[in-house]
Amino acid sequence: MLLAFHKPYGVLSQFTPDGSRHRTLGEFGFPKGVYPIGRLDAESEGLLLLSDEQELNARLLPPSRRHVREYWAQVERVPTVEALAQLAAGVVIGGMGTLPCVARLLAPQPEVPPRIPPIRFRKNVADVWISLELVEGKNHQVRRMTAAIGHPTLRLIRVRIGELLLGKLQAGEVVELGPAARAQVFRS
Repeated sequence: MLLAFHKPYGVLSQFTPDGSRHRTLGEFGFPKGVYPIGRLDAESEGLLLLSDEQELNARLLPPSRRHVREYWAQVERVPTVEALAQLAAGVVIGGMGTLPCVARLLAPQPEVPPRIPPIRFRKNVADVWISLELVEGKNHQVRRMTAAIGHPTLRLIRVRIGELLLGKLQAGEVVELGPAARAQVFRS
């Protein structure tokens, strides 16, 4: 079984509480025996896969597999072409370099439902959405990458895994993937 879940803000990518104020996946009524494939931190939203098929971790997560995941990051200020090129080439975070990726300004800017709670708003600081397509998933990687080029992430949404899009799946919704959707997950 392979499930696609739109993980809301403030939810841990695990079933057991960690002592924090964050909710867990246990609140969403998943079938017994499923577990998340990969992670999204509690402050991130978007597409999370869950499965009872243990071999899927090895097929989807190692950077050597070059399996693409796309994130939309709402960042402070408009990054220059040079800043986006720096992201694409890879940046050093925590003493380690990130793999090259695709980084671009989203044009037109997407219309995304407001987050609860809302992001911080600064009247004198513009914000924009950028897209990052990564094949690795270090701890808080996107947030640390955008911070490294001087554009802190205000909101982060994973919108695609392989060719499977988050699409119109609403926060907190889950769907079981049929054969066609499963095939999209594994195409990159």
